[in-house]
Amino acid sequence: MHFEIVDGIADVETIATGSGIRELARLRKRYGRGRWRKRKGTADVRLRGGEVVRAEINWYEATGIGKREFKIKRFL
Repeated sequence: MHFEIVDGIADVETIATGSGIRELARLRKRYGRGRWRKRKGTADVRLRGGEVVRAEINWYEATGIGKREFKIKRFL
């Protein structure tokens, strides 16, 4: 699903860190070594059709690499 984050992300929480991330090997191979964390938060997102909705989003983040692979988990 293609979307764009309209405003900043609120209510940010860490779901998993380090070896607790199932995709850790793939993330390191694709983006490089780093202190990877899986995070979640809420944000207003603009969907492909132009509709703006509030959603819970998940992503991976590492220091020096940044935020990667955003996905919408559910609509609020």
